[in-house]
Amino acid sequence: MSDSSPQPTAAFDFDHPPRDPVETCLAWFEEAKRHAIPNPNAMTLATVDADGQPSARTVLLRGFDAHGAVYFTNFQSRKGRAMLAHPRVALLFFWDILNRQIRIEGAITPISDAESDAYFAQRPRESQVNAWASAQSEPIASREALELRQATFLAKFEGVPVPRPPHWGGTRVALECVEIWQGHPYRLHDRVQYTRLNGATIPAAWRVNRLCP
Repeated sequence: MSDSSPQPTAAFDFDHPPRDPVETCLAWFEEAKRHAIPNPNAMTLATVDADGQPSARTVLLRGFDAHGAVYFTNFQSRKGRAMLAHPRVALLFFWDILNRQIRIEGAITPISDAESDAYFAQRPRESQVNAWASAQSEPIASREALELRQATFLAKFEGVPVPRPPHWGGTRVALECVEIWQGHPYRLHDRVQYTRLNGATIPAAWRVNRLCP
């Protein structure tokens, strides 16, 4: 991580933090969008499978509010199977140019079919088709074989709307633990951790602790 970065404008008072992290998260997401950051909504998603094996991959944040962080995936993929086995995950946002991180941990729940349908309907058509064509995380012989599967589904849905696959949809991560992190030179970073006290109740009550770096 860099020891220097541009001065962010969405200030956060680590000695007198707000009682709720949601507005800070939203402000930091918006600031990341204003900088030359490819995929400012990219986040690392960490899961643990039925055998206790951890794994991580990058997915894209598609919604965020007091109820949680939303992403979309194939539920038959490796991460989907892990999420079913252990329905708790961790998320990490890191913006190197801003020397900032947000970490989120919490239980996961599927969003409604209506919400998943609405999001799927506004995706590019080829992305819709590829959600059918890719048996995500499963072995495939070659690129040619993958493109043949794509061609098969392009033909199947030619001239008609592409429906959302039943194994594809959105997941919401509850905001049970949220950490706000700002980097500083020589690793004397600022960290504030919010731990939710009242389950799923909105608005939430939080225990707020400043942490050593």
